[in-house]
Order: sequence, then C-alpha cells, then structure tokens
Amino acid sequence: MLSLTCLGAAGTVTGSKHLLTCGDTRILVDCGLFQGLKNLRELNWQRLPVDPRDIDAVVLTHAHLDHCGYLPRLALDGFAGRIHATSATRDVAALILRDSAFIQEKDADFANRKGFSKHKPALPLYRVADAERAIGMFATAPLRREVALPGGAALLLRRAGHILGAASAQIDIGGRRIVFSGDVGRYGDPVMHDPESVPEADYVVIESTYGDRRHDRADPAGALGAVIERTVQRGGTVVVPAFAVGRAQSLIYDLWLLRRAGRLRNVPIYLDSPMATSASDLMHAYPDDHRLSARDYEAACDAVVCVRDVEESKALSANRYPKVIISASGMATGGRVLHHIAAFAPDHRNTLLFSGFQAAGTRGRKLLDGARETRMFGQWVPVNAEVAELPMLSAHADSDELMRWLSGFRRAPRRVFIVHGEPQASEALRERIQRKLDWPAAVPRPEQVFSL
Repeated sequence: MLSLTCLGAAGTVTGSKHLLTCGDTRILVDCGLFQGLKNLRELNWQRLPVDPRDIDAVVLTHAHLDHCGYLPRLALDGFAGRIHATSATRDVAALILRDSAFIQEKDADFANRKGFSKHKPALPLYRVADAERAIGMFATAPLRREVALPGGAALLLRRAGHILGAASAQIDIGGRRIVFSGDVGRYGDPVMHDPESVPEADYVVIESTYGDRRHDRADPAGALGAVIERTVQRGGTVVVPAFAVGRAQSLIYDLWLLRRAGRLRNVPIYLDSPMATSASDLMHAYPDDHRLSARDYEAACDAVVCVRDVEESKALSANRYPKVIISASGMATGGRVLHHIAAFAPDHRNTLLFSGFQAAGTRGRKLLDGARETRMFGQWVPVNAEVAELPMLSAHADSDELMRWLSGFRRAPRRVFIVHGEPQASEALRERIQRKLDWPAAVPRPEQVFSL
C-alpha cells in the first residue's frame, strides 16, 4: 500500500514535511522548521508521528529553513539515511543549517544570561554539531537524471527556479509517480531560470504560498528605487529583512541596475549577513544555475559593502546617515536584522521594507499588519518608521504562475494535493484548479493520510 501524509506545511506555509510510505519503505520529502505562530513553533519540539529511525531517505527540494531546517533534529533523533538534493542545494543547506544552529545556541545562551525565558534553562532545538552531522548525510543528485532511492523507488529532479539549487521532485514508487513542486519560482525572473515543466504524474503535491494572489507587474527595481529615494530624501535609512539565500542576491542585482541607470549613486548599500555573503559566493560556484553573467554579478557585488564582523554591524546600527541595510532573516524572526530594526524602527524618517512572504505570527507579518511596537530581546520597541512591502520582489510564483506550471502536465493527474499555504490561499488555488483544469484537488489536513 502506498500513502502520503503531510507532517507539515498543511494549513501553513512552514514546516514542510511530506511522508511517502510504501510497505516498509518511508521517504520524507523536505524536512523544514515551523515558523511564525507560537503553536506552530512549538511543533518543532514535538516528536514526529513517525520514528526518524524508520525513515529510509529524505528528498530535499531546496534549502530554505522552512524546508531543510529540521534536518539536524531528525538526525539527532535517530535518522541515519541519506538526504538527496542537488549539489547547489547541499551547499546552500550547509550554510543555512550551520547558521540556524549557531543562532539557536546563541539565543538560548542570551536568554539564560538575561533571564527572560520561561524555560530553565533555555535550550536550543539542536546544536552546531547536530547540523554538521546532518550535512554529512547529503547525497547529491544531478538534475534530469534518475537516481535510485531505497525500496526500489527512483528520484528525478528538475529546476524549480526560486533559489539556487531549487528543484521539483519526481518520485516513482509502488507503481505510482508522485511529483512534488517544492517552491515554484517566477517566470521571466532576471536572476533565476524559469521553472521546468513536468510532463506527467499520477499525483501532484503543489505549494500555494500565493495561491490567492497575483503579483504586481510593476518593474521591481523601479519600485525598490522609489521606496529608497523617498526615505533618503527625509534623511532616513532603509532596513530590508531579506532571506539570505535568493532574496538578498536578487536585491543586490536590482540595486545595481538602479545605480547603472543613474539612481542611488550616493546611497551606501550594506549587506549585513555573513550567510548572505557566503550565498552570494555560491552564485559564482554555480554559474549554470542562474541567468547572470559572471561580469554582471561581480559588478553588482562590488557595489555593496559586505559586513561580516559583529562590531561593524553594531557600528552600522549606530550610524544615522541615510543608507540601505540588507540583513537576514527575511521574516524578521532572528539574526542581525533584529538589532537594526531595534535601532531604526523608532524614527519616522526610516523605512522597514519587506520583499518576501511573511508567515502568520512572524514579526514581519505583524509589522505589515500595522503593529506599532514589536517585542525583541525582552523589550518592547516602538515602530514609528514607515513599513513598506514590495511583494512583486517575491521569489514565489503567484496564482497565475502556479497554474502555468500545472499546465505543463500533458494529462490530468489522478489528484492534486495543495500544501505550503495559509488556508485562504490553498483553498483559492484548489477552487481554481478544479474550475479551470477540472482536476480533482484537495487541501490536506495535518497528518491526514491519503492512499495513492
């Protein structure tokens, strides 16, 4: 018997974990952290419904934290198989997992020293040593070439756009073909390649982050320039919480385009994220995985000041001259960007600019929803700065682009499962698929089991 169970990203955009079970074989597709609402974050501390020791392999579609961030915990709890992903995803995941573990250790230590945690002592979900163990479990899979999985299953990866190394995953198991979209990227993106179509599948599992929305078709670089220019004119600084992998590199490129067009010539631009800086280096290591020429990307990077040292980062927060600071994390849930928000949010001249999806319960979503104060480091920080959003900068496909990706299938699948979206977005995409394509579609509940 073959079954599918969504252990995460069901009714939410985080915690992606999809379990395929065929007889005694168990394959987990993605292994992400829950983020945002407290009741979701608490799920990271609960044991999985399946014993990690019984999972034979993990397939990783890409390396964002909500897709890979639980891997060290999985290994800590007994998983001993291989993690299959593209080479670029392996290298990006190594950056993200080390950073995640380091931040968790540091945050737990800070909470214990300051005494603001309810837990005595506060503990990290996993440590750097656990992240290193998980990184050592990766087995790379080339694009468009079938590789064997346990239990006689087979895996084939295709480009998904979105970020460096991202792929959709086709898994043949138990006489069925299941395709997982991963996170689908944008068509015509200036940095990443278009998502590749998939010709056929018995079942499709598709993300729905923007399943109920269409992105503004305005020029992203132009919209970005307008926000920065109006902030600088009033003597302010623009703080951009950005995902260190993908969004930060696209922002660097957009800012370079603006400078090349004669705009922002006298506005300093800082990239304050060691992980984002390292991810930018990986763009050079994988030139075939994106559209940019080496010359253009080097020129774009040369226009940005990379901040690696903590003392430099602190000095940046203290500097009140107009500038742009790009810093992680993208949903303002941790990392150096929190110190910049604390420093710049109280002043009305400044701008907090969000350029990617903000999950429910995250600091980023609360700020976009109008919060006039935000709690960090055990204190409340007033928010008088402008809070702006440019969703057209998102690396996620919108509703039209998700439908375009689905149109690549030459025949109707038996069923489509809609995941990785908030309830309204997932339901809107389900209705659109059934209305436009006449395909059976369902929005799984957490831990709901489907026989395939």
